[in-house]
Amino acid sequence: MTATLTPPVTAPQAHRDPNVLRWLAAYTSSMLGDSVYYLALSWAAVQAGTPAQAGLVMSASALPRAVLMLGGGVIADRFGPRRVVIGSDAVRCAAVLAVAALLFLTRPGLWPLALLALVFGTVDAVFMPAVGALPARLTEKGQLARVQGMRGLAIRFAGVAGAPLGGLGVAVGGAPAAFALAGLLIAVSVPLLVSVRVRDLPKDDTPEVAGTAWSDLRAGLHYIRRHRVLAPLMLAIALGDLGFVGPLNVGLTLLADRRGWGASGMGWVLAGFGVGAGASALLLTVRGRLPRAGLVTGSACAAGAVAIGALAFVPTLGAAVGVALLVGLLAGLSGALCGALLQTRSDPAYLGRVTAVASLISLGLTPLSMPLAAAAIGAWGLGPVYVVSAGVCGLGGVVALAVPALRRAELPGG
Repeated sequence: MTATLTPPVTAPQAHRDPNVLRWLAAYTSSMLGDSVYYLALSWAAVQAGTPAQAGLVMSASALPRAVLMLGGGVIADRFGPRRVVIGSDAVRCAAVLAVAALLFLTRPGLWPLALLALVFGTVDAVFMPAVGALPARLTEKGQLARVQGMRGLAIRFAGVAGAPLGGLGVAVGGAPAAFALAGLLIAVSVPLLVSVRVRDLPKDDTPEVAGTAWSDLRAGLHYIRRHRVLAPLMLAIALGDLGFVGPLNVGLTLLADRRGWGASGMGWVLAGFGVGAGASALLLTVRGRLPRAGLVTGSACAAGAVAIGALAFVPTLGAAVGVALLVGLLAGLSGALCGALLQTRSDPAYLGRVTAVASLISLGLTPLSMPLAAAAIGAWGLGPVYVVSAGVCGLGGVVALAVPALRRAELPGG
């Protein structure tokens, strides 16, 4: 049985709620472990095989994650997100520590690394929808936008601190030590999650129990398709991410190379983006909500698209860093508000499936734009591809502004 919170008349603000802070600590530790794990995996794969083989190992988790993500949303809603997150972190911790021990004792080659990547991708398909559904069980709807900002800050912190921690692990004891560090960081999250208390769903929010997982999945997709806000929001997310991923991944690498900025220059541009995205997460954390959330989401997405297109034409590294900071601020703001609207507009009983669809769009489908962007840049050059990508991203903002229910959507007060 999970412990249940009886909400007080005036619920504490999320950043002052010990229960939410325990969840945030667990989430941050888990994300740090993820960052260290990916660095350890790439290092170990490069040491054990050819660059092509290392690339296959690094991408091995993508297929099971994409194929199983929708099923993971059903599992999160059926069994409860807290239980699923605890189980997922326990499995990930055990798998990483097992590979760390194996690499410490012997040199088995690439097969355990590939197997670990497959396990991580499979577990991620369950973990990610559950992570998205859990905040709605921790606090009131009026605090969910602030929680989304806190989660964004945790992701930025993990991204900044994880690479140096992983590098330190490799420097001290090679890949086995880095994997062990990743496993221990993920392990820290488990007792913290066990101590987190969750709210039971109100009876009005609990859907009828379906006979099969397939029926649950169809019910979730039907719920999204008929929702006046969630359906257009999913389309806006898909268009925004499709136009964003190529220029800020493959495109940025080619841009830095052709401008002569080198790897360090690309690092500065990415740092500018990270600072902007972190600032948007901090804004949402401090404010708790922004008025006219739907209007701000569409406007930020459209303005961010213009900044993305401009990035290909800036003449100097300093200007590129400034534009990247603006892209991070606008894209981070629209992304955080999209997440907050998903959290607050979804019935908690469907939130695992809603998160699964959004995650599948962002992490399963939009990465397909990266090889297309690379091929298009080779054929037509940076400028045209950045402009087209900006246009696709801008269409996401147009959808948010053109659909009245989404444009007028508000975040609940807290």
